Amino acid sequence: MFKRQKRIINTANCVSSYLTVSNGDFISKIDALYGLMENCELCPRHCGAKRFKGEKGLCGAADKLKIASINLHFGEEPPISGKTGSGTVFFSGCSLKCKFCQNYPISRYCAGNFYDTAELADGMVKLQEKGAVNINLVTPTHYMPFVAESIFLAKKMGLKIPIVYNSSGYEDAKLLNLLNGIIDIYLPDIKYSDNKNALSYSGVADYVEINRKALKIVCGQVKELRVSKYGIAVSGLLIRHLVLPEGISGYADSFKFIAEELGGDVPVSLMSQYFPAYKAEYDGRLNRKITEREYSAAVKELIDKNLTGFFQNDLDAAAV
Repeated sequence: MFKRQKRIINTANCVSSYLTVSNGDFISKIDALYGLMENCELCPRHCGAKRFKGEKGLCGAADKLKIASINLHFGEEPPISGKTGSGTVFFSGCSLKCKFCQNYPISRYCAGNFYDTAELADGMVKLQEKGAVNINLVTPTHYMPFVAESIFLAKKMGLKIPIVYNSSGYEDAKLLNLLNGIIDIYLPDIKYSDNKNALSYSGVADYVEINRKALKIVCGQVKELRVSKYGIAVSGLLIRHLVLPEGISGYADSFKFIAEELGGDVPVSLMSQYFPAYKAEYDGRLNRKITEREYSAAVKELIDKNLTGFFQNDLDAAAV
């Protein structure tokens, strides 16, 4: 269960941004995204995989769109899930290699099924028909050429609800600039404030600078989170931070960055649900849940930085 702190901006119902992009501009963006995939540089790893020739990138993806599930999801933050659910698309593979990934069958072992862009477009429209308040793209970076094409097709089929880009926050500037106008709501992580921890626990040595640059770009595109009169997000930025044991996530410096560089009106979802999944159970620092005291300290830090956000109050953590 989430508890909202304050300062989420209410606005009248607005038109999803991708509906205002001309067909010509939309097609140009799609073509440019496919160009980034040729010798793959969709994510900051720039692994150079020749994916159209069937080579797999470091993310695990090759030349076909692979999806683990397309369903209504009710466990997101209140403005994302609403009462009727978020239309969530979980993509297979990931550019990060997090030791503690709770979705590791999807992210590391690429569980899922292959789709073409028309099938994904149809799935998006069906989610809207089921009452989804948005289309929530979970870890879509390495498939964005296909996804953008699917949004374009779905738009022609009557898709109107906002598009949510739900990611690790490890994003390339070129890709994000091409997404300007296609994405309504960005839902990125800010995982670390120390690259040594990012390398040890997620396999990338440049997470902090890449992540912070990405957050500045998307904040410039969509600004702070805006919700309808019904409390449903229609546009903007909402940042997630997962509290890790022993202060590994470095929340104090991350919150300082948000407050000073992005502004206090950008909300933070402070997540308490860490548990030692995947390889974390074999790591001496990660092999336990967080404590009430650890989560409370992060809450205090967020409030002290005068940031707004969502707090979970259903923490089932170790005793302190």
